Amino acid sequence: MRFGEREKILLEYDKILEMLAALAPTTGAKERARALTPDDDADVVRARLRATGDAMRLLGEKGMPSFGRIEDPTDALTRAARGATLTTRELLDIAGILRTARGLLEYIRTNRRFETSLDEIFERLLPDRKLEERITRSIVGEDVIADEASPALSDIRRKIRAANNRIKETLQHYITSTTYAKFLQENIVTMRNGRYVIPVRVENKNEIKGLIHDTSASGATIFVEPMAVVDANNELSMLASKEQHEIDRILFELSGAVAGEEGALALNYANMTELAFLFACGKLAEKMRGICPELSAREVDLRRARHPLIDPERVVPISVTLGGEWDTLIITGPNTGGKTVTLKTLGLFALMAQSGLFIPADDGSRLPLFDSVLVDLGDEQSIEQSLSTFSSHMTHIVSIVREVTARSLVLFDELGAGTDPVEGAALAVAVIGAVRRAGALVAATTHYAELKAFAIEEAGVQNASCEFDVATLRPTYRLIVGAPGKSNAFAISEKLGLPREVVENAKALVSAENRRFENVIEKLEASRLAADRDREAAAKELAAAASERARVAGMTEGTLAAAKKTLEDAQSKAAALIGSARASSDYIFAQLEAVRRERESANLGEKLDETRRAVRAHLRENADRLDPVENRSNENYRLPRPLREGDTVYLVDIDKKGVLLSAPDRGGNVLVQTGILRTKSKVANLRLIEEEASLDTADGKKIPASRYGTKVSREFHDEIDLRGKTGDEAWAEVDKYLDGAQFSGFHTVRLIHGKGTGALRTALWKCLKKDPRVASFRIGQYGEGDGGVTVVELR
Repeated sequence: MRFGEREKILLEYDKILEMLAALAPTTGAKERARALTPDDDADVVRARLRATGDAMRLLGEKGMPSFGRIEDPTDALTRAARGATLTTRELLDIAGILRTARGLLEYIRTNRRFETSLDEIFERLLPDRKLEERITRSIVGEDVIADEASPALSDIRRKIRAANNRIKETLQHYITSTTYAKFLQENIVTMRNGRYVIPVRVENKNEIKGLIHDTSASGATIFVEPMAVVDANNELSMLASKEQHEIDRILFELSGAVAGEEGALALNYANMTELAFLFACGKLAEKMRGICPELSAREVDLRRARHPLIDPERVVPISVTLGGEWDTLIITGPNTGGKTVTLKTLGLFALMAQSGLFIPADDGSRLPLFDSVLVDLGDEQSIEQSLSTFSSHMTHIVSIVREVTARSLVLFDELGAGTDPVEGAALAVAVIGAVRRAGALVAATTHYAELKAFAIEEAGVQNASCEFDVATLRPTYRLIVGAPGKSNAFAISEKLGLPREVVENAKALVSAENRRFENVIEKLEASRLAADRDREAAAKELAAAASERARVAGMTEGTLAAAKKTLEDAQSKAAALIGSARASSDYIFAQLEAVRRERESANLGEKLDETRRAVRAHLRENADRLDPVENRSNENYRLPRPLREGDTVYLVDIDKKGVLLSAPDRGGNVLVQTGILRTKSKVANLRLIEEEASLDTADGKKIPASRYGTKVSREFHDEIDLRGKTGDEAWAEVDKYLDGAQFSGFHTVRLIHGKGTGALRTALWKCLKKDPRVASFRIGQYGEGDGGVTVVELR
């Protein structure tokens, strides 16, 4: 896409890029944001927009991933590949890249609920934990090499400590002995030129044999290395040399290991920078409440577009169409009414969309792909170049006419201004005609009545106006497409205090034709405002009627459904009752007949008792089939788990829900609260109601447990700041925090406790040692926060 620095500044695209850079989490992503340019290839633009949308979706689901502190390793990798030894700072930066790559892979693979176009970039990351840990185990801070970096270094440092102790013990004899202490300026041991010495008064220099290394500024003190420690100091110097040689060897080996992974590390940095940039695009879309514009063949359709650099609380949305029924829009209205903002919104949104950025507008907004956005905005008169306002505008217009194509968007501000109005209007019409013949889409602002008339008479050209409230002398900034606007110069001048007779004289000087034209515009504007008011009132009434109709329909549907269910239940119960009664009556009659036959027998009484029992059993059986509540007490039911206090249960015998107040006793009895009553019941009479658990969120609201993991994952961060808290307060927060980490699928988190006295860290470590959720923990390494951070690995 042809796009110059001038258009970038005039349309304020550079300010959008600065907003994007401010949201980028890494230095490389900030540079990538500032260098972003629009593209006119449809496949490229769609891919960019899809990536921004996927980043925004991941931000909503999981939050921003941690990118740590990653720096561009290109120079370090080049030098390592040539056999150079890297500094500790450069090696720690390499370890930081590997650590971030590992964390990003964990981010995308944990709780993965959907696929995105970013997955491919994530999966191109190549963590190397072995190299990462080798570097961090060897280098504990910038210019600080750990004893564990190599067995040889550990042995050398052990000998250095032993030599230091021997020297200090010998020198301690000098500063504590009454024989030598009187010759000393102070009873201390210090160092000069890397060797241990003691301060001796200059007048006693012959009393202590040794090598003089330095003299005080006053000359009253000399610093002597006693002969008794010369050999030990020589040994210490040799050991220091060996230590430095071993450190150089370790750094050289680590640099060689880095050189072996040069390609993977460079690829990691490039992919992490791309991800950081895309997440910045997603963050910007969230901040602007942007939407993904649809790509059209030619039509511009911006719905309630909001300029992103205007305060969101004050910005007035505008709706603009161009490229459908009309290819040219003539925008008129008073100064400061929003005409130029409309042009900038059109141009800026085109550049943002073709850069892969979402635009702050309503869903359904559409934009075509332009091969150039040609702009003539503002007053760029130049004394140095002898250019007046008109000449400056015309210079740019000449360039536009020369460069315009059928896929251009052309924006003119105050076209034809700065010269004789008649000639300026004629030139404006001719320039618009030339650009239209090239096939471009055009939007132009003007005060000329001739251009308003041109838009009315010419097919494919449409008037638009920026609304102005004459009563308050303030623009409303609403864009009205289809009606020309007035400049309102007379009304504004009179409101500002210009004498009425002067205003009337000015009106009289306006030609009759222009007066008639302005009067027509005024009447059209009045009619439009009345129509707008009527339409708004009708829309409100329609919305209220639709809401009431929906409410009544819902109530009616609910009532009908309830009535239908009640009828079905009644019919079912009636059928069961009839069937039960018929079966019971048949059985009773059969039993009566049997009794009649046995009436003369000797065991009539026994037979009557047996018959009564049989009839009762039969009636009970039919009652079970008839009453669904009674039928719930079937013996096949088994509790899914042992009952616990607080469980919600169903009491079969009284058909009520209740809450269990006590665990079952030895006899199988429990205490249950049902409403305001407490009752004892057998366990066999209870059915466990397992409702979905709900959990408290940080803001005090309850959400279902099934959604808790998603909510926690989206809001969770891989570090918590505990500075300023007591040990108990900090652990209370950490306890909840570790639960959230496990819900979110995080395996590594950081507890920021600061350095201070170390009391908070000690308290936390004491609790972490006993916590079953913790697999291991360690002090932070360089780049992670050093001693002010504890890194916790979870099971």
